Amino acid sequence: MDKPSSILAKLDDGTIQLTFNIPNTLIKKNREEVVEEIGKIIEIPGFRKGKAPLEKVIEKIPQNELIQKTLSRVLPKLFADAISEYKLKPAIYPRFELIKAEENEDWQVRAVTCDIPEVELGDYKAAITSLKTSKIWTPNSSEPTRNVSQSDAAGEKEQQVLKSLIENVKVNIPKILIDQEVDTRLANLLERIEKLGLTLDNYLASIGKNPESLRKEYGDSVRESISVELILDKIAQAENVEAKQEEIEKAINTLSADPNTKKDIDNPTQRRLIEAILKRRKVLEILTSL
Repeated sequence: MDKPSSILAKLDDGTIQLTFNIPNTLIKKNREEVVEEIGKIIEIPGFRKGKAPLEKVIEKIPQNELIQKTLSRVLPKLFADAISEYKLKPAIYPRFELIKAEENEDWQVRAVTCDIPEVELGDYKAAITSLKTSKIWTPNSSEPTRNVSQSDAAGEKEQQVLKSLIENVKVNIPKILIDQEVDTRLANLLERIEKLGLTLDNYLASIGKNPESLRKEYGDSVRESISVELILDKIAQAENVEAKQEEIEKAINTLSADPNTKKDIDNPTQRRLIEAILKRRKVLEILTSL
């Protein structure tokens, strides 16, 4: 049996493209296995359940479904092998794009993902230290200041620190990473709009935007939020900032007063998320106290 092959391409923004050539022999083998599985459960007139000839089963399966199910058996291993071969560290699960799927020919599929973005911290501490000349940092100076509460002042300091980090730390965020998060946020927005009984057009008209401007707005917001998270994570790593287990436990207990809720929160994935959030909070506290 011929072996699959792949070609790697890396774009300047960190996007990774893997183009797979999948031999027809491998496609046939997996497609037959898909048809056999479906044949066990599908009912076809004139035949007992699970006893219909494969060609009759194929006639009942939509072509797109057959292609999708066949590739779902093949692509995970191909992608895993490519990660190992090219020593990749993908940040997200790939988006697969079908290039070619002709009968009795090799198939071609492109997997699009991205590297974990690189963060170049530079002298971020000096940039933050220079903020100390701001009035919010020197409320006892002789210059007139606004009457702000301690919590408001702390919030403004954090915003200034974050703004400084975004402006002074270099982060190269792949377009696919931004697009994926924007798509998720827009899907959530559309779901909320529909629950209110509105259409997207009506909603956009009410806020004075069109689909393009809304997507751009979301894109800018996503780029900034991803940048902040990556920068704070990098600083936490550089400064050996840790979140203690008891701090994580306390956060979980605070978030899950209801025992039923705790089951949803107290799992490895949520624990890692809570740990990351606590570490970012600690980094911010360190930076505002420089």
